[in-house]
Amino acid sequence: MIQAAGFIKALHLTELSPSTKTEWDIRSADLNRPGVQFCGFYEYFAFERPQVIGKVEMTYLESLEPEVRRERLKKYFSYDLPCVIICRSMAAPQELLDAARARDIAVYQTSMLTTKFTFNAINYLNRCLAPRVTRHGVLVDVYGVGVLLTGESGVGKSEAALELVKRGHQLVADDVVDICRVSDSRLTGECPEMVRHFMEIRGIGIIDIKAMYGVSAVAMSKSIDMVMHMEHWVQGKEYDRLGLEEDTISILDVKVPYQILPVRPGRNLAIIIEVAARNLSLKRMGYSAAHELDRRLNEMIMKRTGQLD
Repeated sequence: MIQAAGFIKALHLTELSPSTKTEWDIRSADLNRPGVQFCGFYEYFAFERPQVIGKVEMTYLESLEPEVRRERLKKYFSYDLPCVIICRSMAAPQELLDAARARDIAVYQTSMLTTKFTFNAINYLNRCLAPRVTRHGVLVDVYGVGVLLTGESGVGKSEAALELVKRGHQLVADDVVDICRVSDSRLTGECPEMVRHFMEIRGIGIIDIKAMYGVSAVAMSKSIDMVMHMEHWVQGKEYDRLGLEEDTISILDVKVPYQILPVRPGRNLAIIIEVAARNLSLKRMGYSAAHELDRRLNEMIMKRTGQLD
């Protein structure tokens, strides 16, 4: 469900005709421009979407005789439309406002160009309708890379994040991370408003990162580019020492790079997380240190065995 008040506020709309409906049952982020509907064609009419009237549609409406315009709009508003938005600050015909009031359908106005409004509205609806999930963890922005730290309670996620904040990075969420799939290949995370900018440090309690380290130490949201699972060091367990294999984890059907970070006394976790973030950035640019070392070793072996001149 899309809240009408949030839609109006986010897109800076002016209300031309009010409605008693406070929310709309919108299931898609797409919009509809009713040009062909004004011409009388209603097959495949996406009436369940917000209706956007641009200059072309308005010019056509104004070209009609008043009685014809009234009949066309009466037919158009007979469908259960969520709302109608008129772009370019164009004035709404009185027949349109009368038909909307009769059906209790809201009519809004925006000063934006039709294409710009369409872009902004689709982005807003995408955020509202995107699949969401809440995960236990800490989300930090490290060198522009969104790193989600996971692990059992007490393993040291918050302490590692606090050290990263001291080193100039940003905290997005501590303990509770709201994750949203904004596209087929991209996740974003943010903190619930109630606990935003707060962090729990065992032995000290709750601290306010924004008040303590400044506004530059926090971020409202961040893409999730990597998941690092922190676990206590297990003696005898084989941990990846080369990085040739790239593991992933699926969150909301999006695969995210995944690494296990063993924790034990003496390891500087903040520096390791920084290195992991930089290394991911290099991989995205096409360079992998592990594969480069593997290539050099293979080249040396081939030279020694005479297979390479």
